[in-house]
Amino acid sequence: MPSADSRYSRQSRFAPLGEAGQDRIRKATVVIVGCGALGTVMAELLTRAGVGRLRIVDRDFVELSNLQRQFLFDESDAAEALPKAIAAARRLARLNAEVAIEPVVADLVPANVEELLEDADLILDGTDNFETRFLINDAAVSTGRPWIYAAAVGSYGLKFAIVPGQTACLRCIYPEPPNGAQPTCETDGVLGPLTSTIASLAAADALKILASGPQTLAERLTTVDVWSGVIRQIATPARDPECPCCARREFTHLDGSQRAPISLCGRNAVQIHERRRPVNLQELAQRLAAIAPVRANEFALRTMVESYELTVCPDGRAIIKGTTDPGVARSVYARYVGA
Repeated sequence: MPSADSRYSRQSRFAPLGEAGQDRIRKATVVIVGCGALGTVMAELLTRAGVGRLRIVDRDFVELSNLQRQFLFDESDAAEALPKAIAAARRLARLNAEVAIEPVVADLVPANVEELLEDADLILDGTDNFETRFLINDAAVSTGRPWIYAAAVGSYGLKFAIVPGQTACLRCIYPEPPNGAQPTCETDGVLGPLTSTIASLAAADALKILASGPQTLAERLTTVDVWSGVIRQIATPARDPECPCCARREFTHLDGSQRAPISLCGRNAVQIHERRRPVNLQELAQRLAAIAPVRANEFALRTMVESYELTVCPDGRAIIKGTTDPGVARSVYARYVGA
């Protein structure tokens, strides 16, 4: 079997990283929040690079439509409706047994953010919504941890690294979530080459932060359009001296005062996440089997009721697909899971 030195030799021979940088990477803990198109590529690159511990936090399940752009998954994962974090961890364990992979099937929410991020040297954004990104930003700024923002839709994406105390934070740039309807992968599509490009750029920043320190990063925002071929880099905006987060240190997303009880998933679906209570999936499957076909495993139950796809987790969290109306989603949940 090849030695550990030969596994990473082509990486450590890169002079700016070197053996010392490789050793720091090996000792680091990285948390990836969101294991979709961006998160899977970042996870694979960091696993192959030999990061010491990788925690993957994701609430979602593998679907056939994911396979066009989401690495680490295959058709069998979609057929089993495996949680993305679990499917990714199984694949990553086969790529590099030296890396400690920790899959967490959950939302990142104020109630668990401290526990899930407390030992992170770096946080990577693989999410698809500003609610979670603002929560990451609050947690990172409050503890002084660097994190990397990344986003992609259609053929256009961007990334930039946020180093508390050094760079602007997310709320310096976006004081509030964007107003009105925003393009999503559901409405505008997304190209696999785009997501893998943005994720690769974010992973490169991650390796530089881990190997050489966050102070070595250039303060730049990078945008890429893979269809037009245009790539731009601009200086990250200066820190806002009135920023509610990094200047005034008002962590409203961290304390939960800004969190809505239901978050829209951006794909004609609503997530019920405020009713956290244990659900016996086996008993629920037996009840629902009388009215509709049910697929269930230890991680989730999935069924079609009326015109809605209902996915229920053991902690009571659920995703109701087929509506963007929170009232309708609550009603479906109450009728088939319980009030």
